[in-house]
Parts: sequence; structure tokens; C-alpha cells
Amino acid sequence: MKTDWIRPTWKLSPRIQVATTTCTGGLSAGRYAHFNLAEHVGDEPEAVRANRVSLLDTIDCERIQWLEQVHGSHIVRASMASARKVPEADGAWTNSPGIGLAVLTADCLPVVVCEESGTMVGIAHAGWRGLVTGVLQNLVEQMPTESSCLSGWIGPGIGGAVYEVGEDVAQAVATLGLAADLQTQVMRPSIAPGKYLFDMEALAVSILKGCGLGGVAAVSDCCTYGDKRFYSYRRDGTTGRMATLVWLLP
Repeated sequence: MKTDWIRPTWKLSPRIQVATTTCTGGLSAGRYAHFNLAEHVGDEPEAVRANRVSLLDTIDCERIQWLEQVHGSHIVRASMASARKVPEADGAWTNSPGIGLAVLTADCLPVVVCEESGTMVGIAHAGWRGLVTGVLQNLVEQMPTESSCLSGWIGPGIGGAVYEVGEDVAQAVATLGLAADLQTQVMRPSIAPGKYLFDMEALAVSILKGCGLGGVAAVSDCCTYGDKRFYSYRRDGTTGRMATLVWLLP
């Protein structure tokens, strides 16, 4: 099965490999067509298993570390042993080659953090809850290197021009105490009363910079809601999930 990828354009160590899948090339059908990689969304289990086998066959990894994502901020260290299980977490890091770190998304942000010379990589699933509760800060803190040696990439997610949220999300973001200009950029009033347009990407970039990353905080500039190459929960409701992966070559 042919798999299409979205990849960052940064120039870090060639050991670092990063990619986000699209909807193309798998065996899922109906509202999950075609390359759904999530087991929890109602798709046929056989199709998901086949898609995951196909994914593993296309990357230079022995195993993939899948996570039971709960919109939290817990981070795990991935190893060959841990990758035999599916821990409850929303991020992982590793310094072991041959392990693909994966997060599943369909509007939330996949965020990759890498040590620039290729000694370790990390990834986080960052929806609004994770961003507010510190999933990105936890990932950077747990990676055993100076944050000035790290670079970040934010993969496809729902764009700030279309991600409408309510007062509860606006109030949660307000607790972060953002500078006034950043708060205005991140959370803008929508046309609908009591609604706001939330730019998660801008918030994630700000958080990564605040963590002291010395390298780039690049973005994919891909909106899952507007681009039919991607699954979007906000657009479609019942739908599949893409995977964003990062791994180290030997």
C-alpha cells in the first residue's frame, strides 16, 4: 500500500526521521477511508491492524510505541520493552534507534522535539487540554539534555481561522497568563456570541520558545479541517486518525 507523508523541511541530523501520514493508501472504508491508524474510533479492527503493519513496513523501525492518549500531560520513556505495551500517556521520548514514537491526531497538534545532533527524539499529542496542563513543558523537561540543544516541529492540526471554542476553553487558556499581544493572537472573538477562534499552533510555538529551545520551532502550515488529505474530527465527527512519527536511524 502506498503511503503519503508530510515531512518537516528542517535540516537536522540525518538520523532524525519525522513524518505524518495522510488518509491515502490504506484498507479502511467508509468514514474511515483509507489509512486510519486508530483502534478506538469504530473502524474494523482487521483494517486497522493491516494499516499499522503497512506503516511499520515503510519505516526503518523494529517497533512503534503507541500510546493510550487521554488529553493529559504524562510522558513516558520509550524502549523496545515499553513498545510491547500501550501505556496511558500523551507523549514519549527515546534515545534508542529502531523505535518509532507515534501520536494519533485528527485536529489536535502532533508536536515533535528533537536533539539536533540526533541523540534523542520526543513527541507529544497536544490538544487544548494538553497545552494548558503542560504536556510540551513536561516533554522538554524529561528529555535529558539542555533545552538549547532541542528543535521542534508542529505537524498538521486544526487552524486558528476555523477552530471555534467556547468560554470554558478561553478561560482555561487565560489561566496561562499570556502576554496581552500573545493572548490576542491565540484567542480571538468569533462572530458567534460567547465563541472564540483559538490558534493552538501559535500557543504551541510560544510554549516551545518559552521552554528555551535553541533551534527552530517550525510548523507544517497544514490545517486538518480545510485539507481533505487529513482526518478532522471537528469537520467530520466519526472519522479516522493520522499518525505522526519520529524515530532515530542507527
